[in-house]
Amino acid sequence: MAKRKRLSPANPGYLGTATGEQSDGLGALGSGMEARRPAAPIAMATADSATSAALSELSETLASARSEGRMVLPLPLAQIRLDHLVRDRVSVDDEDMAALVESLRSRGQQTPIEVVSLGSDSYGLISGWRRCQALQLLHETTGEACFATVLALLRRPEEASEAYLAMVEENEIRVGLSYYERARIVAKAAAQGVFTDEREGLRTLFAHASRAKRSKIGSFLSIVHGLDGALRFPRAIGERTGLKLAQALEADAGLATRLSVVLAEAAPADADAEQALLLQHVAGERMSLLKSAGPAKRPRPETREPRPGLKMTAHEDGRIVLSGEGLTPELRDALATWLAQQG
Repeated sequence: MAKRKRLSPANPGYLGTATGEQSDGLGALGSGMEARRPAAPIAMATADSATSAALSELSETLASARSEGRMVLPLPLAQIRLDHLVRDRVSVDDEDMAALVESLRSRGQQTPIEVVSLGSDSYGLISGWRRCQALQLLHETTGEACFATVLALLRRPEEASEAYLAMVEENEIRVGLSYYERARIVAKAAAQGVFTDEREGLRTLFAHASRAKRSKIGSFLSIVHGLDGALRFPRAIGERTGLKLAQALEADAGLATRLSVVLAEAAPADADAEQALLLQHVAGERMSLLKSAGPAKRPRPETREPRPGLKMTAHEDGRIVLSGEGLTPELRDALATWLAQQG
């Protein structure tokens, strides 16, 4: 009888046995375990395609988020141009800045700034001027590299007016601008051609403010035009003081020059002293103007002619004077008798 020849699988690994291991012909199947098969070429191609598509979609999503200003980017602080826009803040309170510095030192930057790309690894600041100043101060004093980088959102304002609007809105929400600062940014933006005139700038930058508030901001424009640079504490000028000062400046074209000289000579040490000086000088100017005009002219007395030849003049103090050739003795006697009868 012929001896049987034992056959082995063409691919030993197909049944799950490793090369070089003995098999009883059943391999892993014989032990009841599921066989491990290599992936088919079509499955591998499908997986590669899916991975490529996922990476492409992720790349597009990141690029879109970056271009639309939804991605926070770490940027070198040295690449941020803080003077890209004329800032609406004329000064920074020392106490507020100290608090911000300590917050950044202990907790890091919590809120990103807003920038616009200027090309060549340069960015123009839209909002976040105080945060940049605080980070610069920390980097200068500590030398730590972490303070040389700022977290930023990359914006793409279609027009310069949108960038100014973003800056104003951010400061209005965070700290609030004084009337002087509001008027100043309107004047500066209009001077740079961002708006056709100050009226358009006022309507655009403060579109959500009430009409009364926009009117008050507009009144402060006279102070900005006349005294910007001469005032030491312009942020402290309140609404009532500002309106009085604005009215005086509008009524007298030369007042701004005279006030600038007074402020430079007096050099007030604080806001209260500066405002007292302004109001005192404005009041003094008004008194001088009244004195130079002389005594007020009294209204001319009213004169009537009750009958030909007789004039009756009524004076402001209540006197009535009769005159003329028609005032005969008979008339005087008759008038005296009539007056006596009336009593």
